[in-house]
Amino acid sequence: MTPTREEFWAFASWEKTLFYAVTFLSMGIMAYQIFRRIQLWRQGRPLPWREAREGLRYWIPTPSACAGWLKNVGVYVLGQKKVRSSRKKSGAPMHLMLFYGFLTLTIGTTLLAVNTYSPWKFHHGSYYLAYEMVMDVMGAVYMVGVTWAIFRRVKMKDQPLGQAEGPDPEKEPEYHRLWVENRRRPLSHSRNDFLTLGLLFLLGFSGFLLEAMRMSAHPDFPQPFNSSAPIGNAISLAMGPVSVGMYKYFWWQHGVLVWIFFATLPMMRIRHIAMAILSISGSPRQPMGKLRSIPMEEVEETGQIGVSAPKDYTRWHLMSLDACMECGRCTEVCPAWSVGKVLNPKQVVQDIRGAMQTGTAVAEAVGDEALWACTTCNACVEACPVLIRHVDLIVDARRHIVAEGRLSGTGATMLRQTASTSNAWGAPASAREDWMKGLDVPLCRDGAPFDYLFWVGCAGATDPGAVKTTKAVAGLLKQAGVSFACLGQEEACTGDPARRVGDEFLFQEKAMQNASVFERYGVKKVVTACPHCFNTLKHEYGEYGAQMEVFHHTQLLQHLVAEGKLKAADGKETVLHDPCYLGRVNDESEAPRALLSGDQIEPKHHGKKTLCCGAGGGRMWMEEPPSQRPNNRRAEELIATGAKNVAVGCPFCRIMIHDGLQQAGANEIRLLDLAEMLQEANSAPASQAD
Repeated sequence: MTPTREEFWAFASWEKTLFYAVTFLSMGIMAYQIFRRIQLWRQGRPLPWREAREGLRYWIPTPSACAGWLKNVGVYVLGQKKVRSSRKKSGAPMHLMLFYGFLTLTIGTTLLAVNTYSPWKFHHGSYYLAYEMVMDVMGAVYMVGVTWAIFRRVKMKDQPLGQAEGPDPEKEPEYHRLWVENRRRPLSHSRNDFLTLGLLFLLGFSGFLLEAMRMSAHPDFPQPFNSSAPIGNAISLAMGPVSVGMYKYFWWQHGVLVWIFFATLPMMRIRHIAMAILSISGSPRQPMGKLRSIPMEEVEETGQIGVSAPKDYTRWHLMSLDACMECGRCTEVCPAWSVGKVLNPKQVVQDIRGAMQTGTAVAEAVGDEALWACTTCNACVEACPVLIRHVDLIVDARRHIVAEGRLSGTGATMLRQTASTSNAWGAPASAREDWMKGLDVPLCRDGAPFDYLFWVGCAGATDPGAVKTTKAVAGLLKQAGVSFACLGQEEACTGDPARRVGDEFLFQEKAMQNASVFERYGVKKVVTACPHCFNTLKHEYGEYGAQMEVFHHTQLLQHLVAEGKLKAADGKETVLHDPCYLGRVNDESEAPRALLSGDQIEPKHHGKKTLCCGAGGGRMWMEEPPSQRPNNRRAEELIATGAKNVAVGCPFCRIMIHDGLQQAGANEIRLLDLAEMLQEANSAPASQAD
């Protein structure tokens, strides 16, 4: 007897017709709901403006574009990269079991349909035996995943508020209410979720039961090849022979569950099964740390800057909102949420998605307090399994708020200072050369040729701690024989703080100003000790004519150590803090570690999973209660390692962690930039170490 099974066994023609009619009806209901969502997505901007002027290249995909889409689907959908790399307590193993089980069952059902409705008949023999085995095993994996998900939601309670104080309930009752709500466990506990999981469980359970019924109702029960489906076979042997009528009853029950699944899919969170493929495949092919530019043509046509309502986002951004699986991974890693602020990245996505239907303004739906709490550290973006770009959503909304003149306080002061002095701290241009006194630092304007432009940055020329780093880098470059020069008074702020706070055109003004200086001096390579300047120069200045290689100082120093021109520092009893805009946004965590010999100490959060110090996104210049400062949380984690030295590679991080260590009373811990540690190891002249 050839191993196989007959489709629609024991069913009359009218029963098949009824099945197809109701199936297509349920799929039509699903398609109609998806069509309604597509109409909402189409409110958004069809294409980025610069790309629209280049023609239809996004509507007629090039081979490279197709390759990019396929790569994203392979890596992030089929490979589940973000889920696999997430923390264990986020339920990654459970999700993987659900996903791969569901995917296998879907592929198996599709193959069965191909065999049934096409001229190719392959569902027999060895293929059939392998097919049954795989479907049974992966069906069991799927059932374990669903059961795990149900118990996980039943077991998990609201996360306690912890020690964070949050907004004052008397002075800010509304923000305090939002804070209490947002302090709940990011995992959803809605009735819809339990109904969804219940439906998924019943689909899997009834599928196994139906398989057993088919075996038991067959005239030749038990057939010898039934053992190729071990679970179904075990159930069938346990129940013994059953009537054909009983089998058909359970068949129709399973069919009803399938129809309910199709009809309700767009209403359930598992819609991300389909939406995630669209979101991931169409994700903008741009670096994580790059924000889109707003051309003046867009402002002239729309009459506004930034995003007021959801329709002002791109269609991809709106579509990505529907791909959100509400897993809460973004919220779990958010530094603002973790210290008791109102910001909840998952809730931001949900609020904007709700506003997409109602037309509510984004700032009104999300709340100004939440928008300004973001440090733009991109931890949420890095953690998101479906590649939602939360930072884009937030910064675009900030742009509109700033353009409307609704930013006040120290953040607005920083913008005024950047505009008037080209320094975010408000220091005059002449002060940019104060650190050089007595060091014989070459300047571009002197006309001597150089290989690297040493970009100092506002902090590197202004903040006392950062100035130590600047002197150390200059001394090391000279010691290693690297040809470099500085701009001095001709250097202006890169515009990074202004852009991320929301003043897009102030950023563009500074970018064009600096780009013209680069062109004047023929700059080809830039090295900087500031990860924020590094990110902006590397990823965002190309649009303004600045074509050059950009290095973080740890990257260049790593090369010099590898070439034997410098020796590494002793990493004993040292814990390294990875800056967000280096370790996560630009995926560089090896170069800093290569500068330390021996086994340095790693904090709990490091590399791409580093914990934000709280300075990014303009937060450096904004006031916040001591109980809600991310730098204090990071400092506590670094102190807990027992290290005697904390090594940093960012002037912003240095300022924030210094304050955190001071507040914790950890005055005995040394805080140094990696360049300073390297300078000590290489016995740099004392005059440069002052």
